[in-house]
Amino acid sequence: MASGVSCVAAGVCIVVPRGERVLSLGGTPRNLTLNSRRRVRVVLEDRRLEPMLNSPTVFVVDDDPSVRTAVERLLMSVGLPCETFASAPEFLRRAEAGLHGCLVLDVRMPGPSGLDLQRALVNSGNDIPIIFVTAHADVPLTVRAMKEGALEVLTKPFDDQAFLDLVNAALQMAQDRHQQRARIDSLRARFETLTPREREVMAHVVTGMLNKQIAGELGTTEKTVKVHRSQVMRKMEADSLATLVRMADQLGVNVART
Repeated sequence: MASGVSCVAAGVCIVVPRGERVLSLGGTPRNLTLNSRRRVRVVLEDRRLEPMLNSPTVFVVDDDPSVRTAVERLLMSVGLPCETFASAPEFLRRAEAGLHGCLVLDVRMPGPSGLDLQRALVNSGNDIPIIFVTAHADVPLTVRAMKEGALEVLTKPFDDQAFLDLVNAALQMAQDRHQQRARIDSLRARFETLTPREREVMAHVVTGMLNKQIAGELGTTEKTVKVHRSQVMRKMEADSLATLVRMADQLGVNVART
């Protein structure tokens, strides 16, 4: 086997050094040649977990075990990863590890209610899309839930297809938010590489000021401003002034006042 090619069998991946040969580690035993003086890196791998690790999850919080089971079966029948919880505190413990997906949430539960859980998530800055399900929907409840950012309030029993359509919309919303956060994080990382002077120049550049004008404002030469401006464009990976302006807007950069 050539160097750099992985041999995967029985959940084990072996990366083979140049000049060595590995024929099988699972099923029928075969010849195995390894030079004891060279290292072989063994990486445990279970490929069946990859889709679940990379896919958004539907989190279901409901104190009724029959509802949890029914919703879980419905979601799994269309290939959607699902985790179920019997109470708000149980879900919040899971949330500490991070959440990527959407939340299907009962309104009335022993202890903290679904609305209490929604408020706790909002206060913590977690914007996971929420679909409320309840057997006792009323106008004030629906208004409160929607004001706090709920995607929808469904009344039990609900239509399976309507529910799945909402879940898919919520997962798409979660994915869009996830990608937006990743873009902002990338922009922030690039912005952090700018020197204090380059940030000053950027704050003036995005207002449309010319190099000569910026030099006058900062008490430096036009040539120096041109160098800083070039560095800003390079470090921020901006291909035009318009792109840099959009970046500054997304980052909330304080533009210079003229």
